[in-house]
Amino acid sequence: MENVRYLYGASGHCKVIIEILKSTNHKVGGILDDDPKDNFLMDIPVIEFSKTEILSSDNIIISIGNNEIRKKIASNINADFAIAIHSKSIISESAKIDKGSVVMAGVVINAFATIGKHSIINSGSIIEHDCEIADYCHISPNVSLAGNVTIGEGTHVGIGACIIQGIKIGKWTTIGAGSVIIDDVPDFAVVVGNPGKIIKYNHKNE
Repeated sequence: MENVRYLYGASGHCKVIIEILKSTNHKVGGILDDDPKDNFLMDIPVIEFSKTEILSSDNIIISIGNNEIRKKIASNINADFAIAIHSKSIISESAKIDKGSVVMAGVVINAFATIGKHSIINSGSIIEHDCEIADYCHISPNVSLAGNVTIGEGTHVGIGACIIQGIKIGKWTTIGAGSVIIDDVPDFAVVVGNPGKIIKYNHKNE
């Protein structure tokens, strides 16, 4: 059925996506997991992935919060993937959201912003005009991105962080909770504070 979705990963993040889908009158037909700990999550059956067949190439969402794991799973599944957008988010008609991404309640995505594949735009975040968010990113709750901000692949922007207009954030970086970013950030950097300062570098996962 067109309004049925299947989630991959019985996690806390999965619980949020279930409620997002309910807000748009979608049904969750089941939750796929490589190592199920329970038979049900929120009354939805949890099914061992190896024992099931994907019913459609475009009805699956990866419900795992870790960016690297999401990328690994997406690379190993031949699927087109679905999108989940909460009914209480505000999305510009000119914004573009790619397959596998999730937009939570209270989010604002403004004119001509683009969201890549399998990214998470978490509760209450503001993505201003012409921002570009690449694949496998996580924009945490209450993050504010001013206009023309670019976020590279796999980057995690921590809860409550603010990034001023025109800033470029590299790939697989970590922006600490509450940080204020006023300068460009290179690939793999870990940045914290107000103003944000690089404290170390993440391992290169490529």
